[in-house]
Amino acid sequence: MTPDVGTTTVNLQPATINRVRPRLLVLAAAILFSTGGAAIKATSLTSWQVASFRSGIAALAVLVMLRGARRMPDRATWLIGLVYAATLVLFVFANKHTTAANAIYLQGTAPLYILLAAPFLLREPVTRADIAFMCTLGLGLGAFFLGQEPARQTAPDPALGNMAALASGLTWAGTVMGLRWLGRRSDNPVATQPSLVAGNILACVLTLGLALPVEQLSARDLAILGFLGVFQIGLAYVCLVAGIRGVPALEASLLLLLEPVLSPIWAWLVHGEAPGRWALIGGAIIMVATTARTAWDARAST
Repeated sequence: MTPDVGTTTVNLQPATINRVRPRLLVLAAAILFSTGGAAIKATSLTSWQVASFRSGIAALAVLVMLRGARRMPDRATWLIGLVYAATLVLFVFANKHTTAANAIYLQGTAPLYILLAAPFLLREPVTRADIAFMCTLGLGLGAFFLGQEPARQTAPDPALGNMAALASGLTWAGTVMGLRWLGRRSDNPVATQPSLVAGNILACVLTLGLALPVEQLSARDLAILGFLGVFQIGLAYVCLVAGIRGVPALEASLLLLLEPVLSPIWAWLVHGEAPGRWALIGGAIIMVATTARTAWDARAST
């Protein structure tokens, strides 16, 4: 029986809205992050040009949208920003040379490096569960190098792109550990935000020499660069910062896994780019292992 929509009312209590809104913001961040691969591939610009101009626009966007990001970075913040800048540049380079799936899944091996380095840099012990997780991630990582990816228009050099994506996983791990350290040394909840600006400024400046001169910049390229800087980085981080405080860590981690799910889908819808069989297997192993590890950590902390 069809309900009478004309007389049916929905009463949303403030408590319900307060629970739903932060989750929608985290989901919005994941969706915006996921568009990076397809958008980067849609430009006719080089990797250096996309990396430089995207980060320059993103730095301005974050400064405008996040008040906490306007604090003057100190030396430690600039250092962590440098590692983040390397991640930004490597991710662009990876997406220009290999498939979007490979780029995002190989960057997703960052937890492996964090677990290896945490005992030395953060004084965090390694457990048996950590070792099992590292072995599983290693298995997923190995799957990417079992098959030979064919070169194609959207992925002209898969081997080189895969190496850049792998390196971006390492630098992203360094970024995460650096941000964790910044958060520990300060009681200010916005202490890590200036590092976002610092990283994008450094990515822009350090690649600008390789990005210039620009022989041709179409309206399409300008629009894509604007989208990447303002929305895929800037607005995505605004949504994440606003939503993450109201979502439990486990739930936030699982919601953010929407990014590696959607990234290959956008690339397929926009460019017809289908990931290889071994990439799908490796990506599935990495995602399942990450989900299981997140759930295990949440259970152990309760």
